[in-house]
Amino acid sequence: MFITYQQTSEQSYLLNYGEDINIITNQKVISHFKYLMKNKFKYIFNVVPSLNKLLIVFDINFREDVKILIQNLKLIEEDYDINSNQHLISICYDEEYALDYKKVENAFNISFDEFINLHSSAILNVFMIGFMPGLPFLGLLDINQSLPRIENPRISIPAGSVGIVDKLSVIYPNQSSGGWNLIGRTTFNLFNKNSNMPILSPGDTVKFQNISKKEFIKNGK
Repeated sequence: MFITYQQTSEQSYLLNYGEDINIITNQKVISHFKYLMKNKFKYIFNVVPSLNKLLIVFDINFREDVKILIQNLKLIEEDYDINSNQHLISICYDEEYALDYKKVENAFNISFDEFINLHSSAILNVFMIGFMPGLPFLGLLDINQSLPRIENPRISIPAGSVGIVDKLSVIYPNQSSGGWNLIGRTTFNLFNKNSNMPILSPGDTVKFQNISKKEFIKNGK
């Protein structure tokens, strides 16, 4: 895998793992992220993984050390132990919560019931947490057609809403605005009640479990 990097500020480098977004690329990003976090280099202040990039924030007095570290990262062939957790998350695909089910049907050329079977049977990787605290990007759904963001983003989307764009899904951790196509809702709490830290981490896997609206309401929403 050809990895490039560029300086984005006086104390940060951005590593680019290629333009394609796929599981192999993302696992390499997460592998390097886990490696840097576990080794706790004294001159590394923060490491932020994304779909196909890795941001390294460092002490400017150790710029050359960071460059050497990046070169060594690029030479690591084997994947570092990602140590992932598996999560089973209940979701209600009822039309009351799946506001964009018609767009899903038209884009993917399948019925929404067929989509539910596809989505709830898939094992999805947590590619990254970002854009807002706790928001997980999950993929990749085994489908070839394209489904873009909605043209006019919604001002208010309830917490727990599940959205999809192309092969990626997200779970909105809090009420917020957004432009993803809504396909359901979950009662799953994305934050640890004791530490208020995200429960899902890059490298984890998620499987959605389809539940009825009655079960969903009983669960607390």
